[in-house]
Amino acid sequence: MAVRATDDLFPPGEFIRDELKARNWTQRDLAKILGRPAKSVNHIMSGKTSITTKTAQELAAAFETSAELWLNLESAYRLGLERRDQVDVARRARLYQKAPISEMMKRQWIRECDEVEGIERQVLDFLRIESLDEVPSLNVAARKSASYEDTTPDEFAWCFRALRIARTIETQPFESGRFLAGLERLRRLTAAREDIREVPRLLAELGVRFLIVERLPRMRLDGVTLWIDGASPVVAMSLRYDRLDWFWFTLSHELSHVKHGDGLSIDRDLVGTKRQRSEDKPEFEQRADREACEFLVPQAELRSFITRVRPLYSRKRIIQFANLHQVHPGIVVGQLQFREEMPYSHSRDMLEAVRHIIIDSAVTDGWGYLPAA
Repeated sequence: MAVRATDDLFPPGEFIRDELKARNWTQRDLAKILGRPAKSVNHIMSGKTSITTKTAQELAAAFETSAELWLNLESAYRLGLERRDQVDVARRARLYQKAPISEMMKRQWIRECDEVEGIERQVLDFLRIESLDEVPSLNVAARKSASYEDTTPDEFAWCFRALRIARTIETQPFESGRFLAGLERLRRLTAAREDIREVPRLLAELGVRFLIVERLPRMRLDGVTLWIDGASPVVAMSLRYDRLDWFWFTLSHELSHVKHGDGLSIDRDLVGTKRQRSEDKPEFEQRADREACEFLVPQAELRSFITRVRPLYSRKRIIQFANLHQVHPGIVVGQLQFREEMPYSHSRDMLEAVRHIIIDSAVTDGWGYLPAA
């Protein structure tokens, strides 16, 4: 059968085929009887050509039936096709609500596919769910952040992609004591922009799976911390802002979650003009903000600097303070902006780009990079 909408939906050509079989006629015989080209009859049989009033009358004469029979069969078949198309449209709509299908195909997270069944199978597999009625679950740790319930389909897709890639990254076994002892080595990498390339290697030595996944267009997600099997921490970052200060604050924030075993944490708007204020966050997120700031710049020293210098934050003074504490000046600028001591337009030249450096050493998905996962 050339065309079938569902298991019980047949084109009228199937009934024509029965009539031919009963009379021991071929399609060529019918074409001769109707005075039509064989190709025309073949198209009617396959459903490619609809049965018109004239065709129905001719079939009725050939098979000694009524024209209404063939018109009714044609109408029922076409209505069935339209209902099937409506069902497919509804299924596609649900899929596009469940996940950013176009972006996932564009990024090769799922393969290009036009058939709704093929898309649905891939999405269910990607999100590890049995049906579209299920809510995806990043069930890799007991604790979830307060923002988990508000996770968008784009964020879920991004997190599942990050998790899939993270499982391929090899690291040393995670041990809390060794991790804490190694943080000072990580802190020493903040002084020079080029040293950022050492971050993935060092984190792997400390048992942390680190990766970069380019954000999806509608996302404001900065970073995620999760645990594989409750024992192996993963830190995934989006590089939403290609700035050294953003990189180090986001990484330090996520490593605070690792330090305290906070479980799954989905962090959005950590920096920038639309950032979520710390006092509006749950306590463990406030703690991560505080510890990230302290890790990068001793806060007592920064407060003293602010008292002495405010509001004359000159380039020279910022660089002197940064050199004193062996940290890149852009991180100091970021801290002052975070505290709203200076506008985000101040000292922009110190907020150096780092993406081209970090993606050369980190497992990266995006910007033309496609890791095996």
